[in-house]
Amino acid sequence: MPYQDFREFLDALRARGELIDVDRPVALELEVAKAMRKSAAVAGPAIVFTNNGSEFPLVGGVYNSRAKALIAYGCDEDTVVEHILHGLAQRIPPVVIEHAPVHENVVLGDDVDLATLPVPRYSPDDGGPYITAGIVVSRDPDSGTPDIGHYRFEIIDKHTMSFLAMPNHRFGKNLAKAAARGQKSFRAALVIGVDPMLAYTGPIQVPEDTNDFEVAGGLRGAPVELVKCRAIDLEVPAHAEFVIEFEVDFDHTVFEGPLGEYTGYYTPGSMKPIARPLALTYRDKPYFQALLTGKPTTENHVLKQLAFEASFLDSMRKTFPTIERVAIPPSGGVNFRVVMAMRPRFAGEARNAILTAMGSNVRPKTVIVVDPDIDVQNSGEVEWALAFRTQPARDVIIVDDLPGGPLDPTLDDTLPPDRRTGSALGIDATYPYGTAVKVAGEACGPAQAEHGREFVEVADVPGWRDYAFPELDAR
Repeated sequence: MPYQDFREFLDALRARGELIDVDRPVALELEVAKAMRKSAAVAGPAIVFTNNGSEFPLVGGVYNSRAKALIAYGCDEDTVVEHILHGLAQRIPPVVIEHAPVHENVVLGDDVDLATLPVPRYSPDDGGPYITAGIVVSRDPDSGTPDIGHYRFEIIDKHTMSFLAMPNHRFGKNLAKAAARGQKSFRAALVIGVDPMLAYTGPIQVPEDTNDFEVAGGLRGAPVELVKCRAIDLEVPAHAEFVIEFEVDFDHTVFEGPLGEYTGYYTPGSMKPIARPLALTYRDKPYFQALLTGKPTTENHVLKQLAFEASFLDSMRKTFPTIERVAIPPSGGVNFRVVMAMRPRFAGEARNAILTAMGSNVRPKTVIVVDPDIDVQNSGEVEWALAFRTQPARDVIIVDDLPGGPLDPTLDDTLPPDRRTGSALGIDATYPYGTAVKVAGEACGPAQAEHGREFVEVADVPGWRDYAFPELDAR
């Protein structure tokens, strides 16, 4: 059964020893971040900071390990990718209800005071406290299609926020469409504390006409319950802990940033639009949520990875059905490095796959294609393939003047984001088409073995993965 809300997921984490309470005073200024970083470094538990200087408990580290991600999906490593792919294929529309837990408390207009919320500062040079776990719900001004996605929001003062919305992301595109239509403002909602499937839906790569609530319904196996906002014309998750309904003012800007971002670098501050809260709604005894950002691997990388990999695999398989596995690792920010395992059906197909990946909205800087015997999640195996299955003059592709990846610190930051371009590196680390490969004496590719006469044998110990070794397991 899917989790009904954020609280049920927290209960599941606690039952598995993956959630602890910290009742001593902990400062929102950097101390929360230190505790979260230390726990995440050992794949430790999520943390409820009950004594944080506000009236609301703050929970962080909910998405800080692969183990928690599997609890969220209700899967193990062997089933999670197919579970996500099934959810993408079997979408379930949301339902709108009239009364919702998120409206148990309603604060409107000038009575909204953002300073009452426990919003941490994560890195020493951050421009201010940041809501990093918030999910923006917005609607395409032309089609009306709803979108959900994670975006950073800086608290400027008790009545003002600002944010970063990249032009290639759907919230940024929705803002641009509204401005092009002559609108002076745009309304959306920032949602904090949700059923984990909503959080994991945000990073999924889907076409722009996709209703993300339908995708979340497919992943949940049940409809997402929505409720109409109190101050704006929009539906939001009915069981969220908090919702901030806001209006973006296109005519006024404020300095936003810097923030220690997912790249591991600070993004420079700059003038950004003002977002003014129109309503704050929340549940009785709600949990606010923190999400650590910064140098990989942090919580936002784990949150993105499974969903990114599964949706990217689904998209690539439509053209290249022999792609078996994909890795978009945290070391590349779950963006800039892609590794694909495939069995090419003809000469040059691996290069085709590389170029298609470069042209995707993921915007990777490095794309590597390996044979299926390589574990794409194992960097050592990938590096071995690069060392012994490639010749740079033959197998490396460099493409220049591609759209720059989001927040890439090596791009020219004097240009606006939509004008920044960069280059990408592709490496074909598959054996040349027609080469039959043997691993430990057994051919690992009958399709390859049918072509050509060259055999390359990989030395390995057969059956070692399945060897029963209880003494080692006990450790």
